[in-house]
Amino acid sequence: MASIRTDLAVECTAAAPALPGITQQTRGTYFSTTEICIKNDTCGAPIGKPAGRYVTLETDSLNRSHESYAQMAQELAEELGAFLPAEGCVFVAGLGNRAITPDALGPRTAAKVLATRHFSQAMTEEERSCLPELRPVCVLAGGVLGQTGMESAELIHAVCREVQPAAVVAVDALACAELSRLGTTIQMSDSGISPGSGVANHRRELSRRTLGIPVIALGIPTVVDLHTAAQSIYGRPVPKGQPNMMVTPRDVDRLIDHTGDLLACALNMALHPGMSFEQAESLG
Repeated sequence: MASIRTDLAVECTAAAPALPGITQQTRGTYFSTTEICIKNDTCGAPIGKPAGRYVTLETDSLNRSHESYAQMAQELAEELGAFLPAEGCVFVAGLGNRAITPDALGPRTAAKVLATRHFSQAMTEEERSCLPELRPVCVLAGGVLGQTGMESAELIHAVCREVQPAAVVAVDALACAELSRLGTTIQMSDSGISPGSGVANHRRELSRRTLGIPVIALGIPTVVDLHTAAQSIYGRPVPKGQPNMMVTPRDVDRLIDHTGDLLACALNMALHPGMSFEQAESLG
């Protein structure tokens, strides 16, 4: 496993199947969905994953022009809804660097998530009565250490102390091992996240252990490690000493555009169950 670079639990378990304490189930209609449950950190150690529930949704394309786009957004919203607490404010954190396209998934998604926490103060009761029931949501895409001088975890900790949310949804770019999964796979989990993991730039962990509240990690692979890709294609490790880099599709700008819209649309429906697909999509 040491030579395989991936953030996807399905790829980790594929390389080491039938481990004790790890269960796997499949389902899905418009997605091929795999749910992996890791009983504890000891069970997850052989594949480098902490305890938690990992749900991976795979399809041929996440493009807005896909004939089943609306149904995929709704199915994704249902899967996300199962991770969210029933009540309370949810803090959506868009992780990553909006100036570097493969790392811009988090900010792109956050920009289209409806922030509602301020509605109770900013609107009259009559105005609120004209809207569907909306749960309080706050959103932040604070940038990266090199832009702010602060780690994402520091910013999120500070916001959580002030806002006291019931949960955090952290959206970030991921890395995969199989080229076919670039931009076609969505992973969500309740195990937390290390910001910047998708571009091999790990920072302080965000998890229930560090924040004291549920942290739902949500991401899509936008990069693949060159050595991992070469090993996948040719079936043997890259010779030692060869330079490495992160590789991304040449149409990554369109990929980020489409996948960010899908995640935001599904998040809006999951956060506000009374919201229709048409309403959620119009927010973009």
